[in-house]
Amino acid sequence: MFSKLSLVQRIIVGLIVGTILGIAFPSATGIGILGSLFVGALKAIAPVLVFVLVLASVANAKKGGGQTMSRIVVLYLIGTLSASFLAVFLCEAVPVTLPLGAAAAAEGFNVASDITDVFKTLLMNLVANPVGSIVNANYLGILTWAIIFGLGLRKANDTTKNFMMHVSDAVSQAVRWVINCAPFGIMGLVFSTVAENGPEVFVDYGKLLVVLVGCMAFVALVVNPLIVYTQTGKNPFPLVFKCLKDSFIPAFFTRSSAANIPVNMRLCEELGLDKNNYSVSIPLGATINMAGAAITIAVMTLACVNTLGMEVPFALKLILCFISALSACGASGVAGGSLLLIPLNCALFGIPNDIAMQVVGIGFIIGVIQDSCETGLNSSTDVVFTAAAEEAMKRK
Repeated sequence: MFSKLSLVQRIIVGLIVGTILGIAFPSATGIGILGSLFVGALKAIAPVLVFVLVLASVANAKKGGGQTMSRIVVLYLIGTLSASFLAVFLCEAVPVTLPLGAAAAAEGFNVASDITDVFKTLLMNLVANPVGSIVNANYLGILTWAIIFGLGLRKANDTTKNFMMHVSDAVSQAVRWVINCAPFGIMGLVFSTVAENGPEVFVDYGKLLVVLVGCMAFVALVVNPLIVYTQTGKNPFPLVFKCLKDSFIPAFFTRSSAANIPVNMRLCEELGLDKNNYSVSIPLGATINMAGAAITIAVMTLACVNTLGMEVPFALKLILCFISALSACGASGVAGGSLLLIPLNCALFGIPNDIAMQVVGIGFIIGVIQDSCETGLNSSTDVVFTAAAEEAMKRK
C-alpha cells in the first residue's frame, strides 16, 4: 500500500513517523543515519549530474535557446533583489531585536569580510580545477567547465553526442533511484532534528522567525506569482503550488539547494520543460537565485542594528538591499551558507566582527527552521522562473 502513494505522500508519512520517533525514542541515534545517507547520496550524485547534463545539453543544443536563458537569469536577479527590498521594508515596519547576550560567539568560520572577497571567491570558483569542482561540489566551476566542454563538442559527430546523451540519461536514472528513497531519508532527518533540538529551542527567537518565515512566505505566495503573471499572462498559482509541493518540501528537509538539484530536474521533466534550458538554469539557480538567502542576510543584519540601538539613515538601508542581494548570489548551496555572509553586511553599518559573529551564532540556532524555509524558497523558485521564462518565449 505504501508503494502506491505518491512521492509527496510518502514524504509526509516519513515526516510524521520521524517526528513520533524523535519524541518517543530520542536516544535511538541509528535512525538519524538514514537522513545522513540520503543527503549524502544526493550531494554525491548532484555534481556529476549537473556536469553531465549541462555538457550534453550544450553539445546538443539547437539555436534559439539563448534568449530563454537570458530571460531566466534576469528573473533570478529580479526575484533576489525584490526579496531583499521586501526584507528591508518589513524590518522597517516591524523592528526585530536579537538576544545577543545569550548567543555564544561563533568561531572557526571562514566568513567574507569585504565585498572584494565575494567577487574574488566567485571568480576563483569559475576557473577552479574541473575534477576538483566536481569533488568539492563547486557548482560555478562545474557550470563553467561543462559549458566549455559542451561547446567543444558542438562539432563532434552524432555518435559522440548521442553517447553523451546516453550517459546523461544513465546518471538521471541513478538520481531517480536515490529520490525514491526520500521518505526514509526525510524520516531520519526529522528524527535527528526533533531528538537533538526539540520545539522549545525556538521560543526565544519566535518574533525573529515570524519575520523571516513571513517574509519568505510573502515572496513565495505574492511576489513570485506576480513575476510569473508578468511573463505568462496566466493564473500563476497552479505552477507556484506545484513547485512548492514537489520542490519546496524536499528542499525544506535536505536544507541544500545543491542537493535538491536532482529533484528540480525531475520536476522540470514532469512539467514538460525544454531540457536544453533547465539542465543549465536549475544548477545556475542553485548558485545565484537566492531570494531566501537575501531575506536572511538583510533581516539578521537589521535586527543586529536595532539591537545595538543604532540610528542609521534609510538610504543606507536601501544600499543594504543591493549588497545583501549580491552577497546572496555568492552564498554556497549548502546548509547555512547565507549566514556566513552576515558579517560582510554588518560591516556596512560599522558593526564589529565579534558582534556580527554572535548574529551568525543565532542564525545557526534557528537554522533548523530558517535555513529550511530559505532553501525551500530558493530551490522551488528555480523551477518557477524557468517555467515562466519558457512560457513567455512561447507567447512571442
